[in-house]
Amino acid sequence: MFKRILIANRGEIAMRVLRCCQEMGIEGVVACSTADRESLPAQMAAQSVCIGPPPADKSYLNENALLEAAKRLHCDAIHPGYGFLSENAAFAEKCEEAGIVFIGPSANIIRRMGDKQTARSLMREKGVPVVPGSAGFLDSVEHALAEAEKVGYPVLLKATAGGGGRGMRTAFDASEVEKAFSEAQAEAQAAFGNGALYLEKLILNPRHIEVQILGDKKGNIIQLGERDCSLQRRKQKMLEESPASCLDDKTRQAILKTAVKAAKAAGYYSAGTVEFVLDKDKNFYFIEMNTRIQVEHPVTEMVTGVDLVREQIRVAAGLKLSVKQSDIVINGHAIECRINAEDPTNGFRPCPGKINFLHFPGGNGVRIDSALYAGAEISPFYDSMVGKVIVHAPNRLEALRRMRRALLETVIDGIPVNTDFLYLILFDPDFIMGKVDVSFMDTHMDALLKYQKDSEKKADK
Repeated sequence: MFKRILIANRGEIAMRVLRCCQEMGIEGVVACSTADRESLPAQMAAQSVCIGPPPADKSYLNENALLEAAKRLHCDAIHPGYGFLSENAAFAEKCEEAGIVFIGPSANIIRRMGDKQTARSLMREKGVPVVPGSAGFLDSVEHALAEAEKVGYPVLLKATAGGGGRGMRTAFDASEVEKAFSEAQAEAQAAFGNGALYLEKLILNPRHIEVQILGDKKGNIIQLGERDCSLQRRKQKMLEESPASCLDDKTRQAILKTAVKAAKAAGYYSAGTVEFVLDKDKNFYFIEMNTRIQVEHPVTEMVTGVDLVREQIRVAAGLKLSVKQSDIVINGHAIECRINAEDPTNGFRPCPGKINFLHFPGGNGVRIDSALYAGAEISPFYDSMVGKVIVHAPNRLEALRRMRRALLETVIDGIPVNTDFLYLILFDPDFIMGKVDVSFMDTHMDALLKYQKDSEKKADK
């Protein structure tokens, strides 16, 4: 087992990995930018190391600085968390060359599954259903138009690299293809340094279902149930839950079996997520595989009792999984709300600043993943997510009630946060009935914002 791990990330995921290291008897060294020197992970770690100034490209994306820090501090391994370098095949390769273990899959697997078009081709070869679309990359607008005619409108132009909803544009007819192509290509090039695009048939208003996978280097691969991540704003997840209430047993078993098949096709090991879209007729299609720990991994941990980060570290050290498929039992229902430093009533504007007072909820079935503390400074340089509230209960309705109570108890003073907005969603009749797809926020946003603004006016009076 590793003696010392460099945690190459920040915020709540750095704190999550650090806690796991401490429980495993491993020294966790936190890498931080100058903006994060006073962060909770940097203060809680036995040792922290500054890797550069606030901009991510000069710190958390600075491969050489991270590797130099890992070597200098005699770290056996690097845990990349999520985002930043977590799915960067070149960085994983550099770690291997430096004799430092990258806690995740191999560079070859990241490269194979990180390129969405390559992953689609592999899945198609192995009999995994994929969304109809182009067989290769699009080399021109004319090529995109020809492929769109084959699969039929509407279509989705997608970047083959990266994720998070960037480098994606829709076209509902031929007149929209040229603009969609140029915008998606430019955004992908700016965000990922790779402007390559491919085309898919746009599945209108699907559910977003993902399956948690664990694999080891001995060839063992298991699934730990699915998560419903359909509640999104601009393709960014807001709330996740497990299990997915929209699935009947037959469809659930088919998706879980297909996810394992996809992971085996990739020769996968470590923690990973196989993502699908589910249409109104319960047809499901593979869209991509995330070769890292996910933001929403706690909901799976809550319903299975399996520590996914611990398994990641064990697998990276060459050990086999500590659980078998027969050990995995889905118990109850879990929901996660992402707490963001943003103002929903002002276009969800990010709101950096200082935390004056903080109170997180507690009680039975409540978990908080965050690096916040009273006096902490929320930096403008990074993502606005500052924490996650996760609840677990015997069934979905009780989990909803528990989450409402937990959000009511959450007090973050000093900056605007989205807890009131999330609280309102939990009372929406469609959400309560489980009538949620990726278009939910488009159709419900105005009513939710109006209700929040009216509530704030009454409170001011």
